Amino acid sequence: MQNFIDQKYYAMAPESISKSTKALLTYIKGLDACKKHYIDLIRAGIDQEDARYILPLGTQTRLVMTMNVRSLYNFFNLRCCERAQTEIRQLANLMLAEVKKIAPSLFEKAGAPCEKLGYCPEGDFGCGKYPPSK
Repeated sequence: MQNFIDQKYYAMAPESISKSTKALLTYIKGLDACKKHYIDLIRAGIDQEDARYILPLGTQTRLVMTMNVRSLYNFFNLRCCERAQTEIRQLANLMLAEVKKIAPSLFEKAGAPCEKLGYCPEGDFGCGKYPPSK
């Protein structure tokens, strides 16, 4: 079903929605309505940049970014955390694996801070994987 959504709507279905057929059908109806209204806005002469405001948050984005080592560490610190949104966490973990291949000693301590600390620096707001800091 994700391939259908990806190809027809250029969107992602969150895992929680994918688990339920009823939720998935509701999600697809919403995607369909958004796509229709987006096309209507374009046909009405609205710039694509402005018409995109109607698209769902789950619409895929292609991006290119550059980061230095310091920026990568910050990115991994924030986005490898279990509390980060699923897709960005998956991307961060894939990126971390790649930079560790290139410069293992440089990125040895990169990733979610709790993994290195043995406790969650977010205190009571943590995911529960590690105890909160004292």
